[in-house]
Amino acid sequence: MSSIGASKGVLEIAKFALYVSVPIGLMYTFAFNTKNILKIMGNRSYVVYPPEGPPPPTPEEIREMAREIFRKRNLA
Repeated sequence: MSSIGASKGVLEIAKFALYVSVPIGLMYTFAFNTKNILKIMGNRSYVVYPPEGPPPPTPEEIREMAREIFRKRNLA
């Protein structure tokens, strides 16, 4: 540690303390106080489904449309 220097050693300890304390602080803020997490989650809509469209045609309707197209091409 003597090659690193005292100031760099203190900086590394401070960074480590910050890296450890931030997740613990966030966990304490949100996990132990459910009002905070509900307030944040209530402001956001995570899943928004589009409105339901018309159903696809049935196989019989598709066959009928193909027959109509075939008749129109043969008449022209």
